[in-house]
Amino acid sequence: MFRVASLSNPLAGPRAGNVSYLGAARCRRKFELYYPDGFEDETYLVAERSYKERAHLEWQTELGPAAFRKLLARGEFRQIADAAVRVESRTNLLFSFEKMAVRDAVRSAAGARLFATELYAFLHGPGSMRSKFSDWLEALADLPSPGSPVLTWPVATVFGFIARPERHLFFKPRVTQRAARAYAFDLAYSPRPSWTGYENLQTFAAVIRRDLDRRPCFKARDMIDLQSFIWVQGADEYGS
Repeated sequence: MFRVASLSNPLAGPRAGNVSYLGAARCRRKFELYYPDGFEDETYLVAERSYKERAHLEWQTELGPAAFRKLLARGEFRQIADAAVRVESRTNLLFSFEKMAVRDAVRSAAGARLFATELYAFLHGPGSMRSKFSDWLEALADLPSPGSPVLTWPVATVFGFIARPERHLFFKPRVTQRAARAYAFDLAYSPRPSWTGYENLQTFAAVIRRDLDRRPCFKARDMIDLQSFIWVQGADEYGS
């Protein structure tokens, strides 16, 4: 059962109000060109939502909170890392070089341990979202990276998105920047992952949800719907 998206940064501050409603309407109409019935459209459910939802359900089976805790308690760091990589690999969210960077980073025992412990803390640990996300970024920066860097926006956000789509949003920089420009939202993008950048992304998602909630068939179930809306605005395959 999916819960309604719960955004850590609700509508507040100058970025939340500085939005072009003409841009918002154009973005909605673009989505409707491909998926006339919005988030209830059968083609949308197959093309955009189903594989992301399936990844979440697979994650819940292998690394739901209780199972994750038990594996950590037994020191099964390798099993946790392998399961996380395996579930993500069945999606097309990361590029191949990003997938390889993660696999390389958790190949060693030390890498797997750091990844597993800090991922659990990020997803389910105590503390503010700001502190947990910042700690997660530090952990990614400390992972071995013999090839491509591990600390990128897609890698930093993909596991939260798969594990907890009611709370976390996947950040694909080029696509999201295009969507923000179309929406006339000030994303204030920086290529270096940070809490400030993620908070801005969450605000963008909150603005989109606020605007779409007024429309029939556009009530977002979770961040999967909001990320898919952003994707349609900025991805090459949708004529961007």
